[in-house]
Amino acid sequence: MPEPRRTPKPASNAKPAPAPKPKPRPKGSKPTPAPRAPIVFDLPAAPLPAPASFTAGATALGIEFEPGDVERLGLYLAALLKANESANMTAIREPEEAWTKHILDALTLLPVLSELPEGGTVADVGSGGGVPAIPLAIVSPHLRFHLFESTGKKAAFLAQAAAHAGCANVTVHNLRAEAAGLDRGENHDAAGVRTRVGGHRDTYDLGMCRALGPLRTSLELVLPLVKPEGLAVFVKGQKAEEELVEAKQALYVLHASHAGTVDTPTGKLVIIEKRRATPKGYPRIDGLPKRKPL
Repeated sequence: MPEPRRTPKPASNAKPAPAPKPKPRPKGSKPTPAPRAPIVFDLPAAPLPAPASFTAGATALGIEFEPGDVERLGLYLAALLKANESANMTAIREPEEAWTKHILDALTLLPVLSELPEGGTVADVGSGGGVPAIPLAIVSPHLRFHLFESTGKKAAFLAQAAAHAGCANVTVHNLRAEAAGLDRGENHDAAGVRTRVGGHRDTYDLGMCRALGPLRTSLELVLPLVKPEGLAVFVKGQKAEEELVEAKQALYVLHASHAGTVDTPTGKLVIIEKRRATPKGYPRIDGLPKRKPL
């Protein structure tokens, strides 16, 4: 009679089966980052009082404020100086100097904005801490301001500071100028009519910037956002004429011309007219306008 089959005992030193290996990510892909907590700034409730020097300067410029405008300007300025304690918003920290070099300096653009129609659109590129866009938005509620800022922390401050100062006419875009200038939106056909929805390229009535680098660099970042026959204004210092000479090639390439330079108590405003739509290929990819200006 055959012996029953015996089941062999497992060896005491047998290794456990290896765990299955995770599937590799596709080549070139990155892990999904964990969501970041929203950035919230502690903004002061009390406005910064306007000094007599600001009032005198505004009077000299012929600026007439609506009731509540100066208080709202003070709210914004208090928010800017408070946020500057934890973020690099501005090198100016003294309140009286800030009223002059931030608020009064911004308001020197009002004569240019006065040419815009009701509901006109303004693109402010490299908005930083919000000058000149937010002061201008406070005193120009009939216009719509679009602020472009690539740094997330600064963009968060801009949105909160604008709301804090009661600016319902401000939209903040956390977006590089190069990306905005290439954004054509989407074309839609309805009832035989083709319309464009969204996008920033060749869109705004006026473009502007302050402290965005040499004119020949900032032209390539601002002009693509401006509609044909629109204007762009650049806040400059005493070297404005030198920068204009250096920017001749950029003006030619971008279909624009110098429309005038205006002296202000704090510097100069260089006004540029955009004659035609931005040519294909501009603005160039991120960072190239700064590294290799036209």
